[in-house]
Amino acid sequence: MKTITRKSLDNSIKDGAAYSAMLGLTQDYITPFALALKASVPQIGILSALPNLSVALSQLFAPFLSEKAKSRKSFVFKAVLLQAVCFLPAFVLPLLFRDFGVWWLILWYTLGTMFGSLGNPAWSSLMADLVPGSIRGRFFGYRGMIAGIMTLAFSLASGLLLQISTDTLFLGFGLIFFGASLARFISSFFLNKMEDPQAKAPIKDGVSMKALVKDLNKTPMGKFISYSALINFSTYIAAPFFAVYMLRELGFDYLTYIIVISSASVANFVFMKVWGRICDICGNVKILKLCSVFVPVVPLLWIFSHNTYYLIGVQALSGIIWAGFLLSGTNYIFESSSRRNRMRGFALYTGGNSLGIALGSLVGGLLVSVLPQLNGYYMLSLFLVSVIARTLVVGLFINSIKELKPAGSAIPQAFVSAYRLDIFALKFRAILQAVLQLPRIFRQPLRSGMVIRIFQLIIRF
Repeated sequence: MKTITRKSLDNSIKDGAAYSAMLGLTQDYITPFALALKASVPQIGILSALPNLSVALSQLFAPFLSEKAKSRKSFVFKAVLLQAVCFLPAFVLPLLFRDFGVWWLILWYTLGTMFGSLGNPAWSSLMADLVPGSIRGRFFGYRGMIAGIMTLAFSLASGLLLQISTDTLFLGFGLIFFGASLARFISSFFLNKMEDPQAKAPIKDGVSMKALVKDLNKTPMGKFISYSALINFSTYIAAPFFAVYMLRELGFDYLTYIIVISSASVANFVFMKVWGRICDICGNVKILKLCSVFVPVVPLLWIFSHNTYYLIGVQALSGIIWAGFLLSGTNYIFESSSRRNRMRGFALYTGGNSLGIALGSLVGGLLVSVLPQLNGYYMLSLFLVSVIARTLVVGLFINSIKELKPAGSAIPQAFVSAYRLDIFALKFRAILQAVLQLPRIFRQPLRSGMVIRIFQLIIRF
């Protein structure tokens, strides 16, 4: 790998770490801040919906703006700076205008989210040129692992800060937003140090956005974008309201809330690198389908108990599932888009997901006021609706996603032979080999190869 490319990838990892610090400081604390400002449940739905709706709309012209800029890197750099600036009034103005504080928060958080998303297609196109296809899964898995560690660390720090500043709660939120702004400025510094291979001879996308939308259900990329948007719609019927359920209905303090939420981040960064290697070996579609099967399970598990330790386990499972789903899905967009339509492909992918999130959040905010209680809680009824919606989407559309290229390596012949002989013999053999290899797995879980083999067996079933 060229030295200049390696330096750019190193800076990309540092940029991702700083960006994830910003996420850790904000993504799980926007809703608590709104609740502290006395937001209603429908307003929480709008807080989730409007920023994502702005992202969906911004993706329609993001590739065009990027092509008009001096380079992809310069465009992304400016978008990131604007996002960093927006986090400061997102805290100050709600306190200056307390009667309309929630609406000021929605306004500035929407603007910040929109500016941050403007550079996504250009950034994705840039990274596609910098990261060799043969190591794409492993690189983004490693980058995702580092990002997960940073998200977790700063999320825990925010929770502890709010816990010890109960009497001066808004001061705690102010420090969190200031830290988020600072982290995004640091992110922009590392972004600006990256190299843009197309800076001197930019390549414009050869396919219009209109053409991509027209062929949405005809191309592999289009079918996946539609599927991903529907998954996000069904997921966000419930997703914005888990915080409301924990903080308002279960009465969790901030420390308990962040411990439950952070368990997903822990599982996410632990498994991200594992998923990356498995995607390179087994293929992205197999991992995507495997994770999709478990996507409806997560909100269903919330219905059975509100014990803190139980919910920590549920969130950990959620982190594992979504790590595999998001990584394999992003890699699939890289595979299914050509260099000349990659920016618009990623713009459509981001826009479709954001539109699904926005509509799902609005539907959830409306439904929660008309649904009956389940086990004594209104939110649990909403979670059950999300379970049904996710199940329908996965059942109806998952088989339309097809593998585009063979996996990096074949499943070991011994396992294939056993599978052909008898499925029960295969399971027994796999369990036996796993037991015999336990000491080796715990010492070197990736190098031993057993983790990969176990996932290959699950996928093959």
